[in-house]
Amino acid sequence: MSSPPDQAKTPHSYSQAISTGGLLVALGIIYGDIGTSPLYVLKAIVGDAVISHELVLGGLSCIFWTLTLQTTLKYVLLTLRADNKGEGGVFSLYTLVRRGRPYLLFPAMIGGAALLADGMITPPISVASAIEGLRIIYPNISTVPIVITILFLLFSLQRFGTRAVGSLFGPIMLIWFSMLTILGLLAIGDEPAILNALSPTHAFVFLTQYPGGFWLLGAVFLCTTGAEALYSDLGHCGRANIQATWVLVKTALLVNYFGQGAWLLQHDGALLGTRNPFFELMPSWFLVIGIIIATAAAIIASQALISGSFTVVNEAMRLYLFPKLKVAYPTEQRGQLFIPDINAFLFIGCVAVVLYFRESSEMEAAYGLAIVMAMMVTTTLLTYLFIQRRVHISLIILFLAVYVPIEGAFLVANLKKFPHGGYVTVFIGGSLLAVMWIWHKASQIKRRFTEYVRIREQLPILSDLSADQAIPKTATNLVYLTGSPIPELVESKIIYSLIRKSPKRADTYWFIHVNVQDEPHTCEYEVTTLIPQKAFRVDFNLGFRVEPRVNLLFRQVVDEMAECGEIDIRSHYESLRKHNLSGDFRFVVLEKNLSFDNDLPFWYQVTMDGYALLRKLAVSEAEGFGLDTSSVIVEKVPLLITPYKKFTLKRVNSEKAEPPDREPPNAPAT
Repeated sequence: MSSPPDQAKTPHSYSQAISTGGLLVALGIIYGDIGTSPLYVLKAIVGDAVISHELVLGGLSCIFWTLTLQTTLKYVLLTLRADNKGEGGVFSLYTLVRRGRPYLLFPAMIGGAALLADGMITPPISVASAIEGLRIIYPNISTVPIVITILFLLFSLQRFGTRAVGSLFGPIMLIWFSMLTILGLLAIGDEPAILNALSPTHAFVFLTQYPGGFWLLGAVFLCTTGAEALYSDLGHCGRANIQATWVLVKTALLVNYFGQGAWLLQHDGALLGTRNPFFELMPSWFLVIGIIIATAAAIIASQALISGSFTVVNEAMRLYLFPKLKVAYPTEQRGQLFIPDINAFLFIGCVAVVLYFRESSEMEAAYGLAIVMAMMVTTTLLTYLFIQRRVHISLIILFLAVYVPIEGAFLVANLKKFPHGGYVTVFIGGSLLAVMWIWHKASQIKRRFTEYVRIREQLPILSDLSADQAIPKTATNLVYLTGSPIPELVESKIIYSLIRKSPKRADTYWFIHVNVQDEPHTCEYEVTTLIPQKAFRVDFNLGFRVEPRVNLLFRQVVDEMAECGEIDIRSHYESLRKHNLSGDFRFVVLEKNLSFDNDLPFWYQVTMDGYALLRKLAVSEAEGFGLDTSSVIVEKVPLLITPYKKFTLKRVNSEKAEPPDREPPNAPAT
């Protein structure tokens, strides 16, 4: 077996220990979403209601206990420990528990789709909330063009990688959290009674006695929406750095929330109107500076969801749940990637959200519904992980007794948002879920109806084909990509392509299979010798986070086998061999297309039609496997799933055909 290539050899870096760089990157790319929630959470809770002690203290108490139970306990302390070799996210968690539980795939897809949908609403609401602070100075300013311009600049930065972005954003977020703390402390000093909100009694009274208090949980939930992205970005920064920085972040958030609450208590009996308690904490001389810092933090708020979206899509592609798209790796840092198509998709979606809702107060109605479903999925998968790791049953019951009611209440409260804008994120999430489901089911259908033959039975033919000088040589080394996970079997279409369709002579035949592993960064290979020096099978075992650059991986395998004397890679052409030149390599990729000779059930037909449409948006098989297209032969083969029944044909001509080796009756003598 081989060690991973250079890309996969990259150390865990931030996963292993706390470092200054890791702390700054964590601040820059992890906490943007949850860190900017003070811009809009209390404003959303108060809304059009009359400011009162019950509303303010109850809302703050709910915020405190939500951040404590949901974010700190569930995600920072428990979920971050459910890593897959240092990687996080719903699909990483799914790969830990999926063995023997295929039914968990659907909730995992729901979680992934919900996180992607949330990635389209977080940037607009964060940036719009900050930019709208300019209305304190310029009441008639149009914020929409400014918000779209900022989003354009943010998405343009993604191609440089999250390390570059995080190093730039980290110091800015440090300034942001320092500002939150200072502003909050000054306001609490004027109204220290606000600290009474730490008691859970106020939360209980708020939810059970305050008119409509329960339904305000949809607004309270906004304070923890970034927790799921925090888990998805685990591989970018590491658990130690995230847990260390969360102490600072949570303190700053709570101090600022309580500071806003103190300001609200001083306006008991008034209406909030268009004012935002966050900006009201700022003295007039600091207002411009504060808006600039808030705007910078709001820009950064989008980063956690964007980088988390790249991670989710990449994992979905490797698990055959999403069309293959081009993935770039801007830096050598492990876990950092850039998907241009997803970047463009998110940008277009964010612009559409801004143009549709225009105001951050309108976006609040669409925010949170999708992500609460992702959190419920994480709770479900965590429960199975606890069972798998033999956690005591009493602790599992306690976990469910706490989080099922909490998240169930958040879900019910957020459902009220559906007719007021929640349908937007549900539609986006549902569309992405449909894409994943179609791609998964179509892949299953293709695998189910693919015919295989035993490769050993074909070896004598391959050996004779290789020696047949009457057939033009296709390549010195001819390489086929096979989807068969069993080394003894190969698709019948490959044998048809090799022998019958157009006989392909080569000196050496190779069959390559890529097997996706549950561990994220596995990079190993196995070689099976079919005919010494003539035919080999190579199985690559790659983690779901490893880029399948088959061209480079295979070249490394060939070089290692040549060093061991297993093969001779010199050209078999005498004129080139005497100069010790290597032989050429040609890859053959068989693209399966649905045959017209199929009589499919309705849902099969819908699935395969959807798959055909998605195939047009995806990269080719050759590009998906990182092959050099100049050395690739692409052959289209029909996929026959359910053939039409044999037609009932009747011959109507009067003449009857005779066997060719017999003379017709009554033939004249010669």
